[in-house]
Amino acid sequence: MLENMTANPAGKPPFPKAEKLTAVKGMNDILPPDSARWEWLEGKVRTLMECYAYRNIRTPILEHTQLFVRGIGEVTDIVEKEMYSFEDRSDKHGDHDHLTMRPENTASVVRAVTEHNLLYDGGKRLYYMGPMFRRERPQRGRYRQFHQIGAEALGFAGPEVDAELILLAAALWKELGLTDWRLEINSLGQPEERAQHRAQLIAHFELHADALDEEARRRLHSNPLRILDSKNPAMKAVIESAPRLIDFLGTESLAHFDELKAILDANRISWTLNHRLVRGLDYYNLTVFEFVTDRLGAQGTICAGGRYDYLIEQIGGKAAPAVGWALGVERVLELIKEQGKQVPVLVPDAYAVIPDASALPVVLRTLQALRAAGVRVQMHAGASVDGMGSMKSQFKKADGSGAKYALIFGATELSEGFVAVKPLRGEKSEGEQVQTHQSLDDVHAWAQMLRA
Repeated sequence: MLENMTANPAGKPPFPKAEKLTAVKGMNDILPPDSARWEWLEGKVRTLMECYAYRNIRTPILEHTQLFVRGIGEVTDIVEKEMYSFEDRSDKHGDHDHLTMRPENTASVVRAVTEHNLLYDGGKRLYYMGPMFRRERPQRGRYRQFHQIGAEALGFAGPEVDAELILLAAALWKELGLTDWRLEINSLGQPEERAQHRAQLIAHFELHADALDEEARRRLHSNPLRILDSKNPAMKAVIESAPRLIDFLGTESLAHFDELKAILDANRISWTLNHRLVRGLDYYNLTVFEFVTDRLGAQGTICAGGRYDYLIEQIGGKAAPAVGWALGVERVLELIKEQGKQVPVLVPDAYAVIPDASALPVVLRTLQALRAAGVRVQMHAGASVDGMGSMKSQFKKADGSGAKYALIFGATELSEGFVAVKPLRGEKSEGEQVQTHQSLDDVHAWAQMLRA
């Protein structure tokens, strides 16, 4: 019996070949070295957020569906068409939750702030990074799993915080070396002002019903403001002749908007007033804005946001003002690439070349000491159980790693208590790279040389 179980004819695998599995369409792997670009961007964001006193918040990917229905709005594209929602398995009582993978994170942040009463001692400045999910046709800069970085300031009512967030985004573009963008702004006023405008807007579009496409006619009475955001060129004339929301704003709304513009002007931030800018979510009021580029085709919005003073109350919390923005990580990285910006990729300071596996105990002890001193070291590892591979192949890998130095743990050097340090790039002396010997007993003495 045992003989039958262990028998394996030569050349045949011990199990059948499995079918190759692939990622879900529109949900992409981020692989090295491209992942280094993501880490670089995230590092820039973290440093900048610290400068503006914004603190990190992390919310669950799964939320109750009602959070987004109530917060985003039932007649938005996200809720109607794009959310990944499902009923969870029933518990022992037969009860189950209706859950949604978050399509955006502002509602989740507001839920967390409300649930944990974060505003009990005053306003909070928060930021987040992470994946969002929408079921739509994947295209350049628009995926089913996409990533956003967002900043939210909750508990502050004044236009100076709207301006601060816009200045924060503009500072990030400068830090990333991005120049090909423009800022578009608008004011949506307050709900009562929008109600007056809404009535006039419906009347206008009803007079031109024959010019509306099917989507616009469907939204005419449920969400007419969204018709202004249509990209259908056949509707351009009727949209441009529609009543402008800004003409319905009261004194306080206009003063808020004027102060925002004054702060932007004082900081030399160029802006364009876009009367058609309404954003796609129901929770916005007063200031709305978008950073837009022409380099990415139809997906030209790289960052967008605005004020949402009534969302906290909608979600069940105590009324408090708030404003924020979110940027699309994939789109920002694509724009960086489009503009030819070179993103630094981290490489090891040194690569350990190991002629004989018997040296591994000494090698690992030395490398751990170097790493503790802040040196980035990559160790050569054998591809099979047969050994470490030839010196030629190891040096080829060392050069390909981008490391500045090779650490050669040869038998002769080790017997004398040394490691050979060979420069792989950089300065040369008399046409030759100079190889030195460094003591294994005092690694910290020469660790600084590798870091430099």
